[in-house]
Amino acid sequence: MEVSFAREIESLRLHAGQAFHGEGILAITKALLQSGVAYVGGYQGAPVSHLLDVMVQARPYLDELGVHVEACANEASAAAMLGASIHYPLRGAVTWKSIVGTNVASDALSNLSSPGVKGGALIVVGEDYGEGASVIQERTHAYALKSTMCLIDPRPDLEVMVRMVEEGFRLSEASNMPCILELRIRACHVRGSFVAKDNVAPAISKRALMENPAAFDYMRLAHPPVTFRHEKLKGDERIPAARKYIVDNALNELMPGRRADVGIIVQGGLYNALVRSLQQLGLADAFGASEIPLLVLNVTYPLVPEQVADFCIGKDKVLVVEEGQPEYIEQEIATLLRRRDIQTRLHGKDVLPAGGEYTVETISRGLAQFAGADGGWLAALDARRKEAAALLPQPLPNRPPGFCIGCPERPVFSALKLAQQAIGPVHIAADIGCHAFGTFEPFSMGHSILGYGMSLASRAGVSPVMQRRTLAVMGDGGFWHNGLLTGVQSALFNGDDAVLLIFKNGYSSATGTQELISTPHEHARAASADKGESLVHTNRTIEATLQGLGVQWLRTVHTYDVAHVKKTLEDAFTSDFNGLKVIVAEGECQLERQRRIKPWIASLLKKGERVVRVKYGVDEDVCNGDHACIRLSGCPTLTLKDNPDPLKVDPVATVIDGCVGCGLCGENAHAATLCPSFYRAEVVQNPRWHERLFQSIRGAVVRALQPA
Repeated sequence: MEVSFAREIESLRLHAGQAFHGEGILAITKALLQSGVAYVGGYQGAPVSHLLDVMVQARPYLDELGVHVEACANEASAAAMLGASIHYPLRGAVTWKSIVGTNVASDALSNLSSPGVKGGALIVVGEDYGEGASVIQERTHAYALKSTMCLIDPRPDLEVMVRMVEEGFRLSEASNMPCILELRIRACHVRGSFVAKDNVAPAISKRALMENPAAFDYMRLAHPPVTFRHEKLKGDERIPAARKYIVDNALNELMPGRRADVGIIVQGGLYNALVRSLQQLGLADAFGASEIPLLVLNVTYPLVPEQVADFCIGKDKVLVVEEGQPEYIEQEIATLLRRRDIQTRLHGKDVLPAGGEYTVETISRGLAQFAGADGGWLAALDARRKEAAALLPQPLPNRPPGFCIGCPERPVFSALKLAQQAIGPVHIAADIGCHAFGTFEPFSMGHSILGYGMSLASRAGVSPVMQRRTLAVMGDGGFWHNGLLTGVQSALFNGDDAVLLIFKNGYSSATGTQELISTPHEHARAASADKGESLVHTNRTIEATLQGLGVQWLRTVHTYDVAHVKKTLEDAFTSDFNGLKVIVAEGECQLERQRRIKPWIASLLKKGERVVRVKYGVDEDVCNGDHACIRLSGCPTLTLKDNPDPLKVDPVATVIDGCVGCGLCGENAHAATLCPSFYRAEVVQNPRWHERLFQSIRGAVVRALQPA
């Protein structure tokens, strides 16, 4: 049961003249359909997950248009889909999170860019860079340079973003180059409106099939010797064609200003932050009209030398506002100015930080230095921060992210913590996914993260030189994305002696709980009378695949059974079996479980039916106040409160509202032999008549036994 995008899907049906209101990434999705896209693929990942999520759920409508949608196994398979546009006049779009997804897709992108494309090929990447990012901080720009792909970085305005999708396809077709559409986190979530156009059914599609394949053309293959000709075509024909299209269609925007002595060249995606900075410094009015002329690069590669030169000529100095490092744009502009002997002084990373997100404050500090503007608001901001810091007796503690309440992966890390007390510390190769939260307190486990599904492969150099066996952790999403081949197949082929722990929660949870090949089947869900029952065990695809590949030591455990998980881990590390040992830890993603059972429970209550919910609590009279339960669990609902006993100063543990009744606190107390202060209670709603009677009798007896 994935998140429903029914309302968003309806906005895809808007006709010409109707107003679209919504987020940037949904506007991009609508723009693809307006552009006559024939096929769409991708791999989910913030901040562009909703594009593919909406497309997948909108399949019935897309079938009417003849648009094919594919949820790909990884970014490489998504990029390979664009091969359809090499021979055929098909417009295709793929999407993923960057920079990590682009790394995975790079081989296919290189082999796509060499022969070039006939139909427009658009790659919509979420540039996951800056404060809200969840991946390594690198830039997609390098791939555009390396493989000679156009790079579009649209101004975060829905009208501009939609136009750049449409122009991106045409730019790709005019230059025979794939185009990357780069969307930062803020651009994906910016809200606005634009006037919609009718969706365009592709001329060749699922509903209008081609009779014959294209004729064989060796020039369309990324294979020597024609790859040498491809390299010449990039510089002699494709880049000049792209530059001509950029100029002829005014893709970059020139915004005049009254100060003719200075200028600013800015990436389109940073325009909103730059204008806000100009306003704060008194260099732009409330409507965004700047006193300093701006050249807004909605296309950051290739640059148009004549356009940049004309902007710089006659100015004393120009500032390049370019987020991230290295400063590819600034270096290219510096080169073209020197070659033309243009003496305009160029500034950029000398006044702005080399790396990190360019927030309004960050840009303002560099801009104030460049333009000699009054930075009084920055000084006032610094003063307020000092005042706030002085009011704190000590710095506030860090609050790292953690597992969701009731997450099935938390119990495994509790068991691993206990297992290491018996066997000693082990090298743990971590991975991308929800389980990466195990690297934070109170677990702090993981020696490396080398990529999605790469944990087992990343321990290959450590295992031979370590006395104890190493442990690799990955989720079911990572297993299917990359771990099966790069990890399991390699370990089996080389006869490696290691332990692999696979979290089988049934979904690709960290990217938005998308379904996998190992997701519980819908017919199993429909056949279950108890909608709260976890059915991840009904799909044995992971286990069958491992056995088919030759894994001999395979165990399946239930994640919430901490004692059993602990014993299984100890068995894996001490077994006489020499080879790959795999533990599959089953436990349904709690978010998905709650999405399913909350409407079900609400429907039962509405019908007046009996509902039983489990809650856990702490007997404050028994709690000894050592808080070992918290250090072993880290559950957000297990916290502290003042001790009600006036003779005791240590706070006691307590379970607050929000508990989903997973039972981990009690399991940990049992497995680790902690104080027996936890209790389990059943909350009965709409009880039956005899339950009400028994409760009244029990209450009367308890009151009678209590002292007056």
